Amino acid sequence: MRKRSVVIGAIAAIGALGLPASAAADAVNPYIVGGHDATEEYSFMVSLQQHGQHLCGGSLIKPDWVVTAAHCVQGGGQFTVRVGSNDHTSGGEEANVTNIQTHPSADLAVLQLDKQLQATPITIAADSGPAGTETRIIGWGQTCAEPGCGPAPQILQELDTQIVDDGECSGIDGQGEICTDNPNGDSGACYGDSGGPQIKGTPGNWELIGATSRSGNNDATCATGPSIYTDVAAYADWINENTGS
Repeated sequence: MRKRSVVIGAIAAIGALGLPASAAADAVNPYIVGGHDATEEYSFMVSLQQHGQHLCGGSLIKPDWVVTAAHCVQGGGQFTVRVGSNDHTSGGEEANVTNIQTHPSADLAVLQLDKQLQATPITIAADSGPAGTETRIIGWGQTCAEPGCGPAPQILQELDTQIVDDGECSGIDGQGEICTDNPNGDSGACYGDSGGPQIKGTPGNWELIGATSRSGNNDATCATGPSIYTDVAAYADWINENTGS
């Protein structure tokens, strides 16, 4: 359905949000503002980590493959994952990342793990759906809107959202990205949850449609406008080609 033309690195993404590059150490990736503690266990939910610290979100799509945002891994280094726990510091399963493939033009990456996990992966939807499609976003991170305004929560946060018209997001490529609303005008993605899943469906029947990418209004204060998600469903063929399917 959609294509993305520009891959955003972590520091470049901050620049696009109107933050100085020096803020990178404190606020690199989008978080969820206005959400609440997860109401269920998400077996596919991934905490992408470095040095034991949560870095980004991700989604388990096969027993040994994860989808996340490309800018989460562009800095290089050794990555690990914790999968299937609502607490990014404990529980679930752990694995090392052994292989990283980034899309040549989209903010999308697939990560191969060093073993197959027991957690149930999420299915990629056939398509993301039109404007008005009800979705949910999931992630860990500070729950206040200003960069560096508070610590990341230990417990996974969720927020019910919906897809809105592409015209609501600035700089979106409608063929490969999803414009997602900020409910009540004060909630949505913010710094810290890049790569995390946008899903549609119902408990027990969730499908993956998106991966958190960036702000949709170029405002450094979170949740003041819609957010942009890479349309994972639009890249299903590329994902299958690069994950051995």
